[in-house]
Amino acid sequence: MKALEGVRILDMTHVQSGPTCTQLLAWFGADVIKVERPDIGDATRGQLRDIPDVDSLYFTMLNHNKRSVTLNTKDDKGKEIFTRLLECCDVIAENFAPGALDRMGFSWERIQEINPRIIYASVKGFGPGPYEDCKVYENVAQCTGGEASTTGFDDGPPMVTGAQIGDSGTGLNMALGIVTALFQREKTGRGQRVVCAMQDGVLNLCRVKLRDQQRLARGPLTEYPQYPNGKFGATVPRAGNASGGGQPGWIVKCKGWEDDPNAYAYVITQAAAFSALAKVIGREDWLEDPEWSTPDARLPKLDAVFHEIEKWTMTKTKFEVMEILNPLNVPCGPILSMQDLVEEPSLRKTGAIVEVDHPTRGKYLTVGNPIKLSDSPAEVRRSPLLGEHTDEVLRDVLGYGDEEIQQARELGAV
Repeated sequence: MKALEGVRILDMTHVQSGPTCTQLLAWFGADVIKVERPDIGDATRGQLRDIPDVDSLYFTMLNHNKRSVTLNTKDDKGKEIFTRLLECCDVIAENFAPGALDRMGFSWERIQEINPRIIYASVKGFGPGPYEDCKVYENVAQCTGGEASTTGFDDGPPMVTGAQIGDSGTGLNMALGIVTALFQREKTGRGQRVVCAMQDGVLNLCRVKLRDQQRLARGPLTEYPQYPNGKFGATVPRAGNASGGGQPGWIVKCKGWEDDPNAYAYVITQAAAFSALAKVIGREDWLEDPEWSTPDARLPKLDAVFHEIEKWTMTKTKFEVMEILNPLNVPCGPILSMQDLVEEPSLRKTGAIVEVDHPTRGKYLTVGNPIKLSDSPAEVRRSPLLGEHTDEVLRDVLGYGDEEIQQARELGAV
């Protein structure tokens, strides 16, 4: 049995944040019915296409295990079908601009009247406040949530990260909110609203920087590269590749870096393993020299420490660095490119990367469920074609007969 088997979700989401949430729930067995506009569908079906007239990877990688229904919610018959779906579902999920469902005639109050047990979950850009009506995309969320101001190097501009912490991160938050609300419903019998703001989600992931902002008021941040030779201002500075966890770390060049932009490794000079690290790089003399033998002595000279480490790593591939340092308990890791990850067999074995066969695209790779349950295995099935399950859902979920389905088509409702 799948963990969420028997839970039905009316998926009004699009692009990335909402589909991330509903795909995760679908992986765990929920029946996710994705409602899309007739003839158009989710905008990402056509965005960043690499094959003409075929659903893009942007869409397919965010909509596995779902059923697709096309529905014109501006049409009276379409509104009737939408209302019936609300009656039959446990959850409605959406990430429209603020007020979109209200303008369709389906406010939270109206949805409660239709189905008092339903969970109504929304991704928004901002919570209540001066920006709550503003439109938000991934990088806007990163910038307004504190991520960009703390990312990059001290002598450069703010930077966003390639990880989709605003969109996908908030989608994960909403998935937790939904299952929590479903759990509470078992006790109360009532549905409730779940709202996840992208700004809040990014800030939540930046909690250590909020920690450091408060620490800054009591003195310089000794684990940042600005200490002790640089200057601190009134706000948390950008820390480059510093580890931020109290143990000095940096990205160093490895063999082949001249031609390979990812021939690098991250190495942490953890105090407990420094002796082994110093020996392996040929600087055993540091261990007897009071100018280098303690963490406090090395702190003002971290640039020189990592320069010496890099002289050694440049003679090894990034994988050799990992193979040599890991047994010595030196925390380190190669900089793995997307190509490295795609070619890593262990990730296929664990289901972190999955190959899926699509009727028009053919075989492609996608990410799998990152959460593993021992008694609820997750199967990744292909994304649906536009409207592929419209008749099936109308018939099996709503109980419509062939004549009524045909009438709905003639009216342009589906």
